[in-house]
Amino acid sequence: MITATKIHYSHKKFPILNGVDLEVEYGEFLVIVGPNGAGKSTLLNVLANEINKENNTILFKNKNFKDWNIKELAYNKAKFSQHNSNDIPLFTEDVVMMGRYPYFQSRPTQQDYESVNAMMEEVAISSLKGRNYNTLSGGEKQRTHLARVLVQLDNDIAHKLIFLDEPLNNLDVKHQHRVLETIKKFTQKGNAAVVVLHDLNLAAQFADKVLLMKRGSVEAYGKPKEVFTDKIISTAYNFPCMICPNPFNNKPIIVFGKNEYEMTETV
Repeated sequence: MITATKIHYSHKKFPILNGVDLEVEYGEFLVIVGPNGAGKSTLLNVLANEINKENNTILFKNKNFKDWNIKELAYNKAKFSQHNSNDIPLFTEDVVMMGRYPYFQSRPTQQDYESVNAMMEEVAISSLKGRNYNTLSGGEKQRTHLARVLVQLDNDIAHKLIFLDEPLNNLDVKHQHRVLETIKKFTQKGNAAVVVLHDLNLAAQFADKVLLMKRGSVEAYGKPKEVFTDKIISTAYNFPCMICPNPFNNKPIIVFGKNEYEMTETV
């Protein structure tokens, strides 16, 4: 669905991305992880065609972004950013409706309202539709913008792509899982998702593939069990860890920490 080869990006001559290769297949849930400063969000922005100073070649559905019609691209691709305005003088429902702007000119149709209602229900914010957005909690605002991005891609086009940068910020455990389950359902329909996460255990549970980054380069790339090993994760994060099987699904669980001997030696 999307292919990028030898992606480079620098800011004020400081290299942030160094030759990143990546390919996302139809129906794939790819999670990008890595320590702070690894270049995760920058890579997501480059892949989503929001920044591309280096003239990197990125193909989406075998076509360069510059060859896409802007309106048609909005039906096929959407991006959730981790930074959204905290001051939007609209009702929650109206913020979500912003995702339907590519579909109507002056007034929303019944289909637009149905899409908004369905996605607000999907992320559990239906009860907030008449609330002033500015009065919402951080987690409620986060889910509002997720619903906004989801309604943008609520159409009959096959093989859509969604980018999400830290979509779990400010969310409690229940809503973290609900959001990732929603994204998983999206990919199971033949669509694809590229998601930046900090929580390695959630990445291990939901991702089809994991891209582990460090200092702007790919440290490991593959299925969760291939990437999440003691050696790879301990090296990437410069901190010891142990990988255990999840008792519910046998997927990897990453436990960070030093044993008693190591702590004594450090002291």
